[in-house]
Amino acid sequence: MSVTSDRIRYISPAAPVSMGDDWYGIASLNHFWVRRRFEVLRRLADETMRRASAVAEVGCGHGLLQRQIEDYYGRDVTGFDLNELALHQTSSRTSAVCCYDLFQKSPEFEGYFDLLLLFDVLEHLQDEDEFVKAIQFHLAPQGRILVNVPALQPLWSKYDEAVGHFRRYNIKTLCQVAHRNGMTISEWSYWGAPLTPLLALRKLWLSARRSEKVISTGMDPGNPVMNRLLLWLSRCEHIPQHLVGSSLMAVFETRP
Repeated sequence: MSVTSDRIRYISPAAPVSMGDDWYGIASLNHFWVRRRFEVLRRLADETMRRASAVAEVGCGHGLLQRQIEDYYGRDVTGFDLNELALHQTSSRTSAVCCYDLFQKSPEFEGYFDLLLLFDVLEHLQDEDEFVKAIQFHLAPQGRILVNVPALQPLWSKYDEAVGHFRRYNIKTLCQVAHRNGMTISEWSYWGAPLTPLLALRKLWLSARRSEKVISTGMDPGNPVMNRLLLWLSRCEHIPQHLVGSSLMAVFETRP
């Protein structure tokens, strides 16, 4: 049984997640990183998005990706999260917003979605495999999972710790996650290559900062001019590219 409060449908009780809440006050639809991430999705997985009949985002947070898909593709994306604070701040207009624990495995969602979006969630989980298996319960036969994660462990910094990351990835470690769970990666790309020197500088800068200022220092561009400059800089790469980047996006498919 579920209940509805405002926009939120409560299928499961709200629960703490490994995510710094300050992030929700900084990340917006106009933020350069949020905009660039969606541009990469469109270049890497546009056909996958257009062909999907039922789409859900796991770890939807405050609905930025849901809203981008609504505006660009004209379609709804069911959003799942356990962070009640984030869900109440949703930017989505028409998509369902659900407080839902995937481990509950609600029968109404069994095998329902042919595309699941897992954007910047996997790195927040101690047990990746247990979570991916719970996700697969919700995936239709021949369904796909579109994943985005932070890339390159050498870029690990206080920012990762503050926002609740357990790790960063490269294509080898992400492939290992897919293969352990009976899946393969069909398409992938690093992105954010022009930003990697800035993340290396961020790592040095944050090492001397107080912990309560880490998220704002590490994510906030500071002003609209800098935000536009960082967006322009982030676009100075070809997608897909398999060399280096601050993030990694990939399509998981079930192995034949």
